[in-house]
Amino acid sequence: MEITGIENGIGISKAFPDVNKASSSSTADGAGKFFSELVSKVNDMQIQSDKSIQGLASGENKNLHEVMIAVEKASISFQFMSQVRNKALEAYQEVMRMQV
Repeated sequence: MEITGIENGIGISKAFPDVNKASSSSTADGAGKFFSELVSKVNDMQIQSDKSIQGLASGENKNLHEVMIAVEKASISFQFMSQVRNKALEAYQEVMRMQV
């Protein structure tokens, strides 16, 4: 059995196939996709919460606890999204403060 080193790049490319393909634009695209999906999911939870509140007010839905659970899920997801945004902004500001 022959053991080859990683000097020629064969071992690394098999273990990490996306290492050579990674670029700053793909990282930015990934972050943008992550944030857009996060905002979309939070928006969906907010809409679901509003629908459950309207259902309770109209008498359609008799379960107050389910409505409160939906409202709290929407609230917590919004708080999470806000904290992620704040941490991303702090990281960006820290990078911009770095001296080259």
